[in-house]
Amino acid sequence: MILTRILNDEKERQAYTYILGLTIPIVIQNIFNAAVSSADVLMLNSVGQDAISAVSLATQYSNILNNIFMGLGSGVAMLCSQYWGKKDIKTIEKIQGIALRFVLLVSLLFTIPSLIFPEPMMTLYTNDAHLITLGAGYLRLVGIGHLFWGISEIFFYAMRSIERVKLCTCINAFTLLLNIGLNAVFIYGLFGAPRLGAIGVALATTISRIVQFVICLIISHYSTNAKLRLSTIFEKNTLLLQDFIRLSLPALLNSLVWSIAFSMYTAIMGHLNSDVVAANSVVSVVRNFGAVFCYAVAGSSGIYIGKSIGAGKMKQALADSKRAMTLMVITGLLGGFIIFTVSPLVLQVADLSETAMKYLKIMLYINSVYVMGSAVNATMITGIFRAGGDSKFGMICDFIDMWFYAVPLGFLAAFVLNLPPMVVYVLLCTDEFVKWPWVFKHYKSGKWMKNITRDFE
Repeated sequence: MILTRILNDEKERQAYTYILGLTIPIVIQNIFNAAVSSADVLMLNSVGQDAISAVSLATQYSNILNNIFMGLGSGVAMLCSQYWGKKDIKTIEKIQGIALRFVLLVSLLFTIPSLIFPEPMMTLYTNDAHLITLGAGYLRLVGIGHLFWGISEIFFYAMRSIERVKLCTCINAFTLLLNIGLNAVFIYGLFGAPRLGAIGVALATTISRIVQFVICLIISHYSTNAKLRLSTIFEKNTLLLQDFIRLSLPALLNSLVWSIAFSMYTAIMGHLNSDVVAANSVVSVVRNFGAVFCYAVAGSSGIYIGKSIGAGKMKQALADSKRAMTLMVITGLLGGFIIFTVSPLVLQVADLSETAMKYLKIMLYINSVYVMGSAVNATMITGIFRAGGDSKFGMICDFIDMWFYAVPLGFLAAFVLNLPPMVVYVLLCTDEFVKWPWVFKHYKSGKWMKNITRDFE
């Protein structure tokens, strides 16, 4: 029925063609991101289960930092997409400068502890001395690249907001392929390089992030649209700063609430046994592949809906949000199908202990359903609502859901009731679905749709 309407309606065909033109490059970029995580796991598979587990636990800090970048990037995207609707390039560059101030500060807050006391950082996720040692070596090295990573991410958010999605995809594709190639060199000791195992993954990641930063500067220098000018860090615009803080702070807190809570899920499982950690490391990679289409729809919807709102086209923005919801359902089902279909292959390739393999099989099938929960909430909260300038709802919703429901439930199930690990995992995976009633109610209210731009000319 949906396909028939699209094929028979010229306006609908044009709308979906435009949407897919933004979505497909983001899908490709997400696939490359997931491919790097997969490469880490597959290549470390030859090193040993402990190497996989240690890197998986250590990257929880990178995941938290990534979610902070996403929160700050959401503020960039919300403002830039709407100012792009007004074709105000100067303001978009100023927004980048404001975001870079916060990114540099946050990056340092992660880099300094990673260099000085990585061992205590690892003890939050495991009490296994060997995993702590391996993970600490990873943290020391990967922390160096945080500053370069943060600056590049802000540039990408701004470029996607002005519909330079293909450019971002090309840069990411190159650096991610470089990352995979360097992984092979430093993990296996190719071309005379030392065999570094888990530390080799960190070295490859750091070099790739530095290269990515340099490419962003070069591309920006020749860009005819918004440029990445580091000098904008020092430019003052009180009203724009207030707008950025007002919009970014809830999005940042939302990302922190989500990432730290999700990190607590890992900590809960990490203190059950190492087999659960190893199985979760593998299933996380598969889940990321299954969710690439879902997160692409969320990212692209924020661009075209925000652009319509910034241009004052509210009816078009509402129609676009309904199209995003249609794609949301399709990609959620597709993601679940992908995970379910590749599960037998994953079980053949994975080289884990017998117990870990049993856990992995159960986790894979659980995630073939779980991905639909992620699809709905990502599209609605981070895509549609934030495009309309509403970042507070997601913060409140995730805070209540994860810290008053999922995390306490996980601790109760694991350490008070001593339930089996897979029962604990199932309970943790209900977090996305309990939000649905409030998410759809908020959408129907229409309170999320606001024009947040100002006239600076």
